[in-house]
Amino acid sequence: MSKRFSRRTFIQAASTAIAAPMIIPASALGLEPGKPAPSNRIGVGFIGMGKQMGGHLNHVAGKPDYVVQAVCDVDTTRREHAKKTVEAKYAKLERKDWKGCADTEDFREVIARKDIDVVFIATPDHWHTIPLVEAAKAKKDIYCEKPLTLTIAEAKLCVDAVRKNNVVMQTGSQQRSSKEFLKACEYVRNGRLGKITEVIVDVGGPGRPCDLPEESMEPGLNWDMWQGQAPARPYHSALSPRGVHNHYPAFRTYIEYAGGGMTDFGAHHFDIMQWGLGMDDSGPDEILPPETEPNKVKQFGDPLWTKGVRYIYKKTPVGDNIVVTHGSSGGILFKGEKGQILVNRGKLTATPESIFDEPITDKDIRLIQSSNHHENFFQAVRSRQRPICDVEIGARSAVVCHLGNLVYAHGKKMKWDPKNWKFADDTNPKWLDRERREKWQLPTI
Repeated sequence: MSKRFSRRTFIQAASTAIAAPMIIPASALGLEPGKPAPSNRIGVGFIGMGKQMGGHLNHVAGKPDYVVQAVCDVDTTRREHAKKTVEAKYAKLERKDWKGCADTEDFREVIARKDIDVVFIATPDHWHTIPLVEAAKAKKDIYCEKPLTLTIAEAKLCVDAVRKNNVVMQTGSQQRSSKEFLKACEYVRNGRLGKITEVIVDVGGPGRPCDLPEESMEPGLNWDMWQGQAPARPYHSALSPRGVHNHYPAFRTYIEYAGGGMTDFGAHHFDIMQWGLGMDDSGPDEILPPETEPNKVKQFGDPLWTKGVRYIYKKTPVGDNIVVTHGSSGGILFKGEKGQILVNRGKLTATPESIFDEPITDKDIRLIQSSNHHENFFQAVRSRQRPICDVEIGARSAVVCHLGNLVYAHGKKMKWDPKNWKFADDTNPKWLDRERREKWQLPTI
């Protein structure tokens, strides 16, 4: 029996007696009391070692239940820094049974490892889908940052790959594991506002084409690999700052790699909107252009507006013909017949305040609760249940953002068929996806 099969079997059967014979007692191996035996630890690999991955790596490396086996980044300095971080943590923890952390610039080497059960993906947005799909095909469980995809077609592919291969997948929309968002959505779902009539989601605007000038590049970065499916262009440090840095790069601004604020913070806030409306497995029926006059664009690909797109949800568990507007509200503002609730990170208010006087009880609709997004994922890995932000939830929230960006780009009213992941009118189906460089086409599943 291979080590990989033993670990996977343990994870799948952790809550049943059948797993007992596969557990090697820690005492028999001379391990510290309470420390999991090596055969029971979940092997983890990390792909994309930028600022966002730092939190993931530090959490996993500091837990005795997991073991970091490999890190991957196209920047040599970031990759080596991540490896040294793991080595320092394990030296402090005296992890004597650990055999070291591999490092590579090619994500495929991480996915191919037999001692890795779980992969974390925190690459730039245009590099989410291919590693995710390949990891699912390799039967790895996956934690992938938001926005889950760069296009609508990619979103559907991710869902299909995860479902076909029966793996666990958590989207890094960690607001679902924060108490203020849970409370807001439970009050909305339980009718404390009456029927919902409108939601205003306050996030940044759409992306624009990249027009950065060429910069000279120091050795140590595989720039061609960083670009991946995106059109080839000269290097600029705003896209991939060299080495270890403590800020979020500007690639999010440009449509070649991301979708601007609409997909960046939008993947968080539109996700909460979907949760509150009870539409995790669906989406809007119509997307309408803003009611204001469009901007005069400076170059091909510039958005026609930066705010004001409207989504129509014809039928939801909390109301019908709800209008969701990308506008100014200070967060996610749910408006109903009896009042309104505004929620943002660290902020939760109700108008009137008496809306919160009646507590949510076990007799009400209760949503999935999680106080730690990482641990919710690892619990799902062990139980083989879906986590709080499963692949379809993350994919459909990303689709909402992509649909808004398409309206900003083309100025066209669109009808959407969420059940079949396609346009329900004459909208060009090619807009579901985009062209890619030849060697980085989407994989089959």
